[in-house]
Amino acid sequence: MLVLFSDTDSDLSPKEAEKYGYRIISMPYSIDGKTIYPYEDYEDFDSHEYYDMLRNGTVPVTSAINKDKYISYFEPVFANGDDILYVHFSKAMSATFDSMYRALEELKVKYPERKFYEIDTKAITAGSYVFLLEIGEMYLEGKTVDEMLEWAKKEIDHYAVYFFVDDLKYLIKSGRVSGLAGTVGTLLGVRPIIHMNDEGRMVSIGKEKGKAKAIARLINYVKELGDEIEKHYILIGHGDAPELCEELKKSLTEAFPDKTLNIQTVVINPTAAAHCGPNTAGIVFHSIRR
Repeated sequence: MLVLFSDTDSDLSPKEAEKYGYRIISMPYSIDGKTIYPYEDYEDFDSHEYYDMLRNGTVPVTSAINKDKYISYFEPVFANGDDILYVHFSKAMSATFDSMYRALEELKVKYPERKFYEIDTKAITAGSYVFLLEIGEMYLEGKTVDEMLEWAKKEIDHYAVYFFVDDLKYLIKSGRVSGLAGTVGTLLGVRPIIHMNDEGRMVSIGKEKGKAKAIARLINYVKELGDEIEKHYILIGHGDAPELCEELKKSLTEAFPDKTLNIQTVVINPTAAAHCGPNTAGIVFHSIRR
């Protein structure tokens, strides 16, 4: 039997995980020195309360999980005689995968016949979430692991991720966005435009003054790069910004009046939110390239 895994950095909720059969690896964050594991230390993510903490000045810190934690997730599956397919956020974004591979080396010795497969989405949050939906549906349809891996190999660079943030302090503190210094001004309301590149890294590619211009720029990327977008999920990810979601939805439907779009929305998970902050908004869509 094949068991699916994902992680909280990919925005999957326990309810959705149960629907598709995923087991969730919890990626931690710390507040005031206390480390918190999403969906292990609490059952439901109160996103509005969490983002309000950030609005009031809290800046969470993230950390990688250790080798033993990975073993605690994977070993029961291998011990049961099952194999694993882990659909995860970008390896280029975190050192946590070094711990994962050390754990797998140990487990291979104990369970040499078991197989571990992975799909690196080269994205995070909504950019990973779209792959969880696609792979989850293939899993429910009874597709083989080889079919899922082949689909991912073909499609991984055909989902584009573009977003903007509202407060620069989170990006600056995280240090995970390249090219930021050259695009960010000091004017109030400047929103850097970020995308996930072919290496699975966040790159700043420009800036816009004001929300309306930032939204228009994202829509222009969909127009320029979109490939049969009506046949695939379109994801809008946001940092507790439902109004922005509605504006993006409206702009998308107005930009493509002749297409019926399958637009889904998802709140950015608490760990990733430590790097982007409240009122972040972005679009994930099927594209000719990233």
